[in-house]
Amino acid sequence: MILDGKKLAETITKNIADEVSQIKEKITLALILVGKNPASQVYVHNKQKACAEVGINFEAYFLDENIPQKEVADIIEKCNANPDVHGILVQMPLPSHIDADAIINLIDPIKDVDGLTTINQGKLFTNQNPIVPATPKGVMTLLQRYFIDIAGKNAVVVGRSKLVGKPLAMLLLDKNATVTMAHSKTSNLKEVTKRADLLFVAVGSPKFITADMVKKDAVVVDVGINKVEGKLIGDVDFEGVKDFVSYITPVPKGVGPMTIASLLENIVDCYHRQKAIKDAN
Repeated sequence: MILDGKKLAETITKNIADEVSQIKEKITLALILVGKNPASQVYVHNKQKACAEVGINFEAYFLDENIPQKEVADIIEKCNANPDVHGILVQMPLPSHIDADAIINLIDPIKDVDGLTTINQGKLFTNQNPIVPATPKGVMTLLQRYFIDIAGKNAVVVGRSKLVGKPLAMLLLDKNATVTMAHSKTSNLKEVTKRADLLFVAVGSPKFITADMVKKDAVVVDVGINKVEGKLIGDVDFEGVKDFVSYITPVPKGVGPMTIASLLENIVDCYHRQKAIKDAN
C-alpha cells in the first residue's frame, strides 16, 4: 500500500489555513538563503508557495554567496528582536566560509522552525516539548494517520543527519520502537535492514536500498530526494520494492509534502509559544 503523503499534507495544510485565518495578527516566517544553490532555490520556492497558500507572511533574505558571516548573524539578530517575526529559517547548506552551527545557534529557540538549535535538539533528546524538525515530524504523522504500529517493532533508520536521522530515531524510541541507527558506512547493512519491521532511509543516494535488503511486509519510508536524468527518485528502488512490502512512500508525493506541511505547523506553533509568553507578561 502506498503511504500518500501528498493527500495527507493537503488535509493538514487546509487545517492550518483555517487556523491562520482565525488569528488576527499576521504570522511571519523570515527565511535566509545564502548563494544560488539550485536545489536550495527550489526548496525555498516551495516553502514560499506553501506559506502563501495558508496565509503566512514570507520575508525572504536572498544573500550573496560571499557575504561575511557577521552580516548573516546581524540579520538573524534583527529577526530575533522583531516581535512581528515568529519563525526564522536558514536554508542549508551554507557556503563553506560560514560556520553553520554558529549561525543556527544564533536563532532564538522559540523562533527556530527547523528545530535545529542546540536547545531544541537537547529538548528533543530529553523529551521536553521541543520544536521537532519538519521531516521526522512529518514521517511520524504519516505513520500515525495510517495507524501503523510502532511500539515493540524493530525500526532501522539509515542515515544519521541532525535534520532527519537522529531526531527520527529519538521520536521512534519515544513511541517504544526498538531502534537501530545505520548509515552508508555500516559494514553489514543488508543484515541490519533485513531485520527492520519499519525501515527509514535518508542517505541521499538514488536506489541505495534494493529489494534484497528489505524484509517481506516491512513498512518502508523513503526520505531521499535525488534528481537523475531530470526525474526525482528516492533512496529506495521503488519499483523493485513496492510489491514486496506492506507500506511504502513514493518519491515524489511521499515524505516531501509532509515536510512542508510540518514546517507550516511549526511556524504556527512558534507563533503560539511566543503569544503565550507575551500574554503571561
